Amino acid sequence: MSEFILMLTLHDMTVPNAMELYTELKDTDCKFYGFKDVGQPIEYLKKLAEAMRANNHKVFLEVVSATEEDEIRSIKAAVDIGVDYVIGGKAIEKAKALLAGTGIKYFPYVGEIVGHPCKLRGTLESIVEDAKRVAAMGVDGINLLAYRWDGDVPKLMDEIVRAVDVPVVVAGSIDRVERIKAVAERGIWAFTIGGAVLEKKIVPGSLTDQVVAVLDAAAGPLSVGR
Repeated sequence: MSEFILMLTLHDMTVPNAMELYTELKDTDCKFYGFKDVGQPIEYLKKLAEAMRANNHKVFLEVVSATEEDEIRSIKAAVDIGVDYVIGGKAIEKAKALLAGTGIKYFPYVGEIVGHPCKLRGTLESIVEDAKRVAAMGVDGINLLAYRWDGDVPKLMDEIVRAVDVPVVVAGSIDRVERIKAVAERGIWAFTIGGAVLEKKIVPGSLTDQVVAVLDAAAGPLSVGR
C-alpha cells in the first residue's frame, strides 16, 4: 500500500477553487493534501493549510521552481504557510538550512530534472546513484519523477527502493489505475496525483469517485503494470 497525496493543482499551479475542492473531499479517506506556492496568494494558501490541519490532514507543498532563487522563495513560503512536507527542489543544503528547526520534512528531487513541466533525465544507474547521494545528505525522503522518465519505470522504482533507506514519493503523470498499482506494489511510501483526479480521468464519475478509486487501487490487490 502507498499513501495518496491529492494535489489541488493543474498545470503546476494551485487551482483557484482549491478550498472548495478540499471542502468537498475532506471527509473521504484521503488524509494527505498538497498544493504549490504558485497560482494563489500566500494568505489563501495559509487558510487552506489551516483548514487541512484542522481536519488532522497532512499538508504538502510541491516545489516546481525553475531557478534556485525561485526554489528558495518556495521553501520560505512553505515555512510561512506552515506545511508538514516539502517535496521537490534541488537546492538541498540551502533548503535544509531554511527548514532546520521547523519540523517540516523535506523530500528533494533525485536525478537530472529538466524543463517545465519537469522531466527526469539520465540512465537508470545515474538516477539510482543520485538517489543514494541525496538520501545520504540527511533528508527525510526523496521525490522521484518516475513516470516523467523515458525508460523501464517499474524497474527504476524497484532499484530506487532497494538503494535507499528513506521514504520515496513518486510524483508526476500517475494518471491511470495501472500506474497507481505499479507504484503501490513496490514499497513506494506515497505518490501524488493532481490533474488526473481534478479532471476526472481516473474513472467515470464524480470527484469523490476519483479519490475512492485511487485509494482502492493503492490498497487493493497488486498487479504489475505501467
